[in-house]
Amino acid sequence: MKRQHVQSKYPLIAAALLLALAGCSSDDGKPDETAATPPPPVATASRISVEVGRTGYGVPHVNGKDFRSLGYGLAYAYAQDNVCMFADTVVTVRGERSQFFGGEARAPRRSETGDEYGAASGFMDLKNEDSDFFFKGYLDIEQLRAGYAAGAPEPRELVEGYVEGYNRYVKAFAGLYPAACNNAQWVRPITVDDMYLIMAEKALHATGQVFAREFVAAGRNPGAGLAQTKARKFDPGFLLARLDQLNRQGFGSNALAVGKELSANGRGLLLGNPHYPWTSADRFYQAHLTVPEKYDAMGVIIGGIPAIVIGFNRDIAWSHTVTTAIHFTTFRLALDPADTSGTTYLYDGTPVKMTSKTVSVDLLQPDGAIIKRNKTFWFSQQGAVIVKPEAGMSWTANAAYVLADPNRNNTRMLEQWLGIGRANNVQAIKASLDKTIGLPWVNTVAADRDGNVLFADASVVPHMGAQKFGNGCLLLQAALLFDGSRSSCGWGSDPNAPAGIYSPVNGPWAIRTDYVGNSNDSFWLNNPKALLPGPAPFGFSPLYGRVGVEQTLRTRIGFKQVEELAQTKKLALADVQTLAFANRLYAAELVLPELLPACTASGDAVLQQACTALSAWDRRVNVDSRGAVLFREFWNSAAAIPNKWAVPFNPADPVNTPNGVAQAAMPAMLAALKTAALRLQSLGIAFDARLGDYQTETRNSVRIPLHGGIGNIDGSYNSLTMRGALTATGYNGVHWGESYIQTVSFDDQGPVAQAMLTYGQSIDPKSPHYADQVNVYSRKEWPVLPFSQEKIKADPSYQPTTLTE
Repeated sequence: MKRQHVQSKYPLIAAALLLALAGCSSDDGKPDETAATPPPPVATASRISVEVGRTGYGVPHVNGKDFRSLGYGLAYAYAQDNVCMFADTVVTVRGERSQFFGGEARAPRRSETGDEYGAASGFMDLKNEDSDFFFKGYLDIEQLRAGYAAGAPEPRELVEGYVEGYNRYVKAFAGLYPAACNNAQWVRPITVDDMYLIMAEKALHATGQVFAREFVAAGRNPGAGLAQTKARKFDPGFLLARLDQLNRQGFGSNALAVGKELSANGRGLLLGNPHYPWTSADRFYQAHLTVPEKYDAMGVIIGGIPAIVIGFNRDIAWSHTVTTAIHFTTFRLALDPADTSGTTYLYDGTPVKMTSKTVSVDLLQPDGAIIKRNKTFWFSQQGAVIVKPEAGMSWTANAAYVLADPNRNNTRMLEQWLGIGRANNVQAIKASLDKTIGLPWVNTVAADRDGNVLFADASVVPHMGAQKFGNGCLLLQAALLFDGSRSSCGWGSDPNAPAGIYSPVNGPWAIRTDYVGNSNDSFWLNNPKALLPGPAPFGFSPLYGRVGVEQTLRTRIGFKQVEELAQTKKLALADVQTLAFANRLYAAELVLPELLPACTASGDAVLQQACTALSAWDRRVNVDSRGAVLFREFWNSAAAIPNKWAVPFNPADPVNTPNGVAQAAMPAMLAALKTAALRLQSLGIAFDARLGDYQTETRNSVRIPLHGGIGNIDGSYNSLTMRGALTATGYNGVHWGESYIQTVSFDDQGPVAQAMLTYGQSIDPKSPHYADQVNVYSRKEWPVLPFSQEKIKADPSYQPTTLTE
């Protein structure tokens, strides 16, 4: 990219006009004495002024004169790398997928052969028609506008500038987009409302989108009455399955903050390691965003949101992990029998009419015609009506069920991330979390240059105290179902917090000087030496998650590695990098010492061959590890064996228990190993196959070997969720997992940061930044991130672009 000064034509026209007027005669016909020596033209300040300087791996350093300019430059840079993906996301949140792609189709997923991107969400799987009805029916643009209008001005300025910068790119490069969307009708200018919808969609990942299908199912044809539905016994199984998928199988992250007691330089040290999608519009994007004297943060944005969501500034570094807290409740409404439509409910004995919203969706037909379909959705004061008749959540003449979602109109996210990015120590981060309460579903782990570290679950959690779980308000604990007919059973409130949610002052948090960490398990274990049960006598609200419960193997190996390192040395940047990619497999460490002798003694030829391979294996998941594929296929089954541990879980020692293989479980273990071995034989895969030959990501027809395990199940800190089951050619591509990995410490000049974006900046196969960082991850390299202007401009790849308007 050549140096480019892109200037608006309007200041030049104004200057020319001034010069022309300066040469005119005066009205009395006398020569104008100033004409011979005209004054210099008046300088007209640009409304937008921003420099975008690209450094290694295509990272843009966006330096704007104000927040509007900052948003403008970021949007322009983001569109250069991801215009097709972002335009597709806009179609989704506008509820227009059916208009362009047909109602029965689904948003595509990235294929094994390597399309430019996948538009499918990792949080809901609906055909286009239902997706459109969800976004048009569930999101309330009037409420979103009002929320942003009532908030701080900087988020609005950022968004307004972002819209202008994106639209400039779309107009300037029409006909020159990547192949996936070039000349597509759905690549269009956006509005501020579109950006509000984009951000609203992110807030719903752990709430509304989890129940999108049930919300759409509750929609009625306009004017239709209550359908005759026979009530069934309530089955909370589907809710439990959704929560399990949300907390255990989908989201994932590690974060570790080391304080001055354990750091080699006496300053804070942070490892941020979110496990997030490698495809879809939830991909991270590296950026450095600066408004001089007001905001200067580097890290990643998510899905086009114009703020650093995980990153660092001169004095702090932070990351997020998905919390175990539940961010919704459900309520059962007692309906008024006098209203046969079923849309009036009784609240403290008084009839209350539901509100409704009718929306229209355009559907493309096979012949190219467009037809319209309409649905009406209904809402109580607690939330949106949902139905799932097969689980007993039916809308009958007597009862209806609603989803109460405090993130539905959460317009505080952008303000929250700006507040974190402006903080100068962990105390200031905590103060920002307590004030704004904008994080929808994540914990915060942070370290500062003074050597203090922070853990906090400051996410949006419904205000339901422990007493409401035991006073008759809770109708069904497994479904978080409460009595919606009594105000005394509704959400409570905290001072200085939005209605219905907890203030983080009253939630789980700790500031320390040794270390804190989290890998998506309970807040209870953020440091093994200081378990956090909550205030007496009841602890925190049950909605924050459980305490005193068994932790995942990924959580345990993370703390185990820190404790082992801390016994021998104080930690530096290289140590946390080693920890991040040590690739120890904790399940193997726990099981193989007893499994291998039993295998050898079995007398079974297949088992003995399998155990010979496992005996030689390094019990890691590096690219060159041989035996890791066999163990994975075995443990994917063996992990579900009941009562498999000899030493049970001990709440006083959550890192080291449970452990040991129970002798009664050994036959099932051996059977699972033999099944896995026979499966590998059937696929033609050697028992000592090299992991990097089967765990790969294909970019531009090149298979790139990847290290890492699968996390919670096998106890790999470095985690990848592959797109499919094992085949003869391998697992063939990443779905979720290691994404933006940062290690940050501090010296007298500022942050010392090394980081990678595993899947790269761009979704365009022709971009130099489509596959470059996949190789960086594969080779365990740690690129240095320049932060100061001096280091940015000294970067060998530095390429500046100036945008003005």
